[in-house]
Amino acid sequence: MNRKLLDLYTDFLICSPHYRTATGLSDLLEGEVSHDQVTRFLAGGEYGSKELWQEVKPYVRHVETDAGVLILDDTLEEKPKTDENEVVAWYFDHSQGKSVKGINLVSALVRYGDIAIPVGFEVVRKNQEFLDPATGKRKRRADRSKNEIFRDLVRISLANRVKFRYVVADSWYASQENMAYVRQRQKHFILALKDNRTVALSEKDKREGKFQPISSAPLENHATVRGYIRGLEFPVLLVKQVFTNQDESTGVIFLAGSDLSLDWEQMVEIYHKRWRIEEYHKSIKSNLGLEKSPTRTERTQCNHIFASLCAFTKLERLRMKHGLNQFALKYKLILKATQSARLELLRLAAQPT
Repeated sequence: MNRKLLDLYTDFLICSPHYRTATGLSDLLEGEVSHDQVTRFLAGGEYGSKELWQEVKPYVRHVETDAGVLILDDTLEEKPKTDENEVVAWYFDHSQGKSVKGINLVSALVRYGDIAIPVGFEVVRKNQEFLDPATGKRKRRADRSKNEIFRDLVRISLANRVKFRYVVADSWYASQENMAYVRQRQKHFILALKDNRTVALSEKDKREGKFQPISSAPLENHATVRGYIRGLEFPVLLVKQVFTNQDESTGVIFLAGSDLSLDWEQMVEIYHKRWRIEEYHKSIKSNLGLEKSPTRTERTQCNHIFASLCAFTKLERLRMKHGLNQFALKYKLILKATQSARLELLRLAAQPT
């Protein structure tokens, strides 16, 4: 890997307010790096979790603690004008209620206190074509599920000796296989559950097969209940949290945790650390141009994502150093660039005709 070009490219991702093109980087550096050099860098290798870990490992080792939380989630990078391939495919976006074309990125983020660093990622590849019997059209599907990717990212984090005590994720990843996998590796999980997930509230009910949807179980807010999830042999703590939304409506979230020593407040506090991955998703899209690269091939698209995650770590280090959030830092850079542009405008206007 050409680390000089990676450093220049990640700086460009942070500084640029527009599309991140090879020509744009070359122009920024006034020809110090050519368009072709940037293109060859993005197409030259396959950069994944191994290469990301090599880049972020020194910083992780500097800030790590035993109380780390490993957060996993996915996001959809919309690419409506890009040709479909194995990584650019159609996905149903629940936030929009429709299918959109884009890249589905699954990330593992480790959090120590207020610091969050990506330590692994994988792009979902819809690498199998099939004929949809309902429509008669050819479609794509992945040969690996996002839950399989979840387990692989946990495995990679453990192999890299990333320090963490808890694995946290939303209800999409609360499968029996994921829960068992985490516990078999001597780590704990705190996962959200869908309200139709069936639980038993005693070992006797479990033996007799008396399971009920968690939404109808007698769980009280601010209390933990030791119970069992159907399909799991070991007990978990079950928690119900009632909260008020910004529009004053009431919401409910159900949690399951494997650490039986926690109380309600600790369970909720650890799970709420998950929201840093939502901020991470927003930052790599808004501040680092995750969706604003005109890359066309599968390799260059994935390598742009890799560079975006390296750029996020750079921006995170600046955030901790200067006490500004990533969006405030980005605004500060854009403001400085706009001020420079205005001075150049005044200079041009002052020149005689």
